[in-house]
Amino acid sequence: MKFQKVIFSTIYLLLIGPWLYAQIRFEVHIPAQDRSKNLPIFIACSFNNWSPGDPNFRLEAIGNDTYAINLPDTLSYFEYKFTQGYWTQVEGDSQGHSRPNRIYDRLKEQNPQLLSLQIEGWEARPTYRFYIKSLPKNTPQDASIYISGNFNNWDPGNESYKLQKQFDGTYRVTVSTELEKLEYKFTRGNWETVEGQENGKACPNRTLYRKSDFRLEEIPVDIKGWEDLTGTFNFYSIYDLLILFSAFQCILLLVAIPTMQDYNRKANQWLLLSIAFTAIVLIMKTLMGYRVVAEQYSRLLLIPDFALFLYAPLFYFYLQKLLFKTPQMPVKWWLHFVLPIVQILVYMPFMLLDSKELLIKLLNKEQDIHIVSVFAGTISWFVNLFYWFLNWKTVEGYNKQYPNQASNEQNTDYLHTVLILQAICLVLWAFTGLLVFGQRFFDWDTVLLADKSIDIIWLAFSAIPYFLGYFAIHQPEIFKIAKTSLTQVNILPNKVSTENALVSPKLPEVLPEIAPQADETPVLDIEKDANHEQLIASWKEKIDEFMNSEKPYTNVGLTLNELAGMLKITPHLLSKVINEAYQKNFFDFINSYRIEEFKIRFEDPRNRQFTMLAIAFDVGFNSKTAFNRAFKKMTSQSPREYFFDSRAEE
Repeated sequence: MKFQKVIFSTIYLLLIGPWLYAQIRFEVHIPAQDRSKNLPIFIACSFNNWSPGDPNFRLEAIGNDTYAINLPDTLSYFEYKFTQGYWTQVEGDSQGHSRPNRIYDRLKEQNPQLLSLQIEGWEARPTYRFYIKSLPKNTPQDASIYISGNFNNWDPGNESYKLQKQFDGTYRVTVSTELEKLEYKFTRGNWETVEGQENGKACPNRTLYRKSDFRLEEIPVDIKGWEDLTGTFNFYSIYDLLILFSAFQCILLLVAIPTMQDYNRKANQWLLLSIAFTAIVLIMKTLMGYRVVAEQYSRLLLIPDFALFLYAPLFYFYLQKLLFKTPQMPVKWWLHFVLPIVQILVYMPFMLLDSKELLIKLLNKEQDIHIVSVFAGTISWFVNLFYWFLNWKTVEGYNKQYPNQASNEQNTDYLHTVLILQAICLVLWAFTGLLVFGQRFFDWDTVLLADKSIDIIWLAFSAIPYFLGYFAIHQPEIFKIAKTSLTQVNILPNKVSTENALVSPKLPEVLPEIAPQADETPVLDIEKDANHEQLIASWKEKIDEFMNSEKPYTNVGLTLNELAGMLKITPHLLSKVINEAYQKNFFDFINSYRIEEFKIRFEDPRNRQFTMLAIAFDVGFNSKTAFNRAFKKMTSQSPREYFFDSRAEE
């Protein structure tokens, strides 16, 4: 039996022995500070495609400080380095600097079959150790979790960045990188299984900024959800539903507004353009928040950006057409749309990119698209701020002017509400910019806060169509004043300037006192007339007689121009007589007659079957609020207080 074993051993050594010794053996000694860490050591070389973590080239630990690997003896020349599994943790010199590739040259080695090497140290790079504290409950039990970011070109399933499950149930991975800003996300191996918010929407990239020292940082992570494992009821969040409801409201308004009584056709045309654009932007903003749509149609991610420059001029022209008699567009109206056109031209190269290429640019926030978005956001904020002040001044100017030309109360509160919503958007916009600035220069972790701020901006923006649409339908008629009255006439509360006064066309049968010559502009400056006070008194008498006999104030929509036409007088002269003779503006002048007429009718026994409001409407008021406000202004009492024992009303 022993003889057979000897024969067998001899044959084995003769046949197999030469192959055992025909190898190149590397014995590698690691630094003293690493001897208790049980590090995985790999050799990456020119003949294995420089793979930093190939399991076939992992060195075997043969002591506390020594690792070894055998390579085929057929190799005569190659370059190599030792790593810990990936290029972010590769050997360096004792100072932590990078070192050149090692070279194996059989002809130059003293012992080409046995090399004893020393790793002096590892490249000193900022190192981050991520550990996942909690996972969504619907995470598969056998799931493999990876970290992907700008440090590995956003590879979602790179085995070198696979998280290892620990005995305490956490998942851990270490990332070393020289990047100043680290952006990353967690996946289950591909972009279809990327992390998301609880409602299924895409979450923003996680970010970290490089510290001044190279200490190992422990980064705790809570994954809220997976984009592909979200329940049906959570797929659309309440936030998304609110945005979509606003978009659908816009679509309904596009159908309803053209079919209603068209008092403001030209204004509504601009309103419809604004609402249609808002609907498109809101729908794109909502849909692009979901991974499947964003990956398939990544170009549409840029569509909401066009609201930066285009919405403001559309709303501006709507206000101009709504409040003022501007039959034609300004000579250089197209200047308002230069910036939107420039934006389209700047964005065009990105729109022409392949969808995947554009998506990678957006994920990586590459320099070209990042610079464009920063400049567009900054410039557009100042542009929108300019338009906001312009619109606010326009509405306030209208509110100051209409009492001199209209007799019914104009409700522009909804325009103030819209301007307040726009102001909220501007404030939050500036706040978001400060957060981004602080994140970049002060290492503030403000990603989630900035994301929430942007969500609130879009929510406020989506509320605007509700107000514009509601009042466009329920208050279609709004009194328009001439555009020139806002810029050329200085009308004080009790005095009218005669410089550049507004005039009406020549009226038939104009009275001699104001009749212009055929070749003269019909402007009258009665202040230069020697009989100025007599003329004012004369016209006051005529106006009183006409108001008491004809009762034109019962016309709800009576305007200064209409009353001037009835009196055969220019609107300018009529306004001046009312200001000087009655010490009132046109609005209060007409309402004073309405209040006196109301008192007479209310006290008339024949009207006992009518309510106060019915009589108020009959004498020319257009709303209960306008009646109560005018009555208290004229009498310092409410209608009920004034009449004491008022009769019961139905």
